[in-house]
Amino acid sequence: MKDPLPDPFADQPDWAPAPPRPVEMVPATSRVELRGRRVLVGLPGLGWRADLRADERVVQGSRTYVPVIPEHEWYRAEADQVEVFAPLMPVERVWVETVGTRPAAGLHEGGIRLVSLDAPTHRPPTPVVEADSVTGRRVVHVVGGVEHRDLRAVTETYSGADGDICVRVTSEVEWYRWAWRGQSPTTLEVPVHLLWIE
Repeated sequence: MKDPLPDPFADQPDWAPAPPRPVEMVPATSRVELRGRRVLVGLPGLGWRADLRADERVVQGSRTYVPVIPEHEWYRAEADQVEVFAPLMPVERVWVETVGTRPAAGLHEGGIRLVSLDAPTHRPPTPVVEADSVTGRRVVHVVGGVEHRDLRAVTETYSGADGDICVRVTSEVEWYRWAWRGQSPTTLEVPVHLLWIE
């Protein structure tokens, strides 16, 4: 057979909703709100550390710093209203995750993706069906064109009661509360065609 089979879902745009907008990295030196935002810290050419949250900038003398908190501590501080230790990072070593604009439709790039070490990068959203594993990963649930972020997958893919391939997800605050209190999270069953790894 020389010609590929036609796509049976090509005329059904509702079957495969548009992917969520990608995460883009912006230097914290720009005029962007910081409190509660996800950040990466590091040095160009050396590497980057993720799973952190920021508080507002602090000026000491002539230097500007950003209080940076591990994400699980951020959620514990916000949920339980407790003080947590936040090391101060020089603002030029902090990059903020922002939601970018949806790229023009194009072909999915496969293979090795080379990046510059001058600034942190973020992978484009990946459909859950293309992931090796999903438990614990940040996911975006897209339904009716609305993006629901700050979610974590709590299961791998499985066959739901209606025969759909699904993943159970929970809010990030419940994901972290599960760790620090042992309190089981409230979860939602979501069909995989509505989920992307962030």
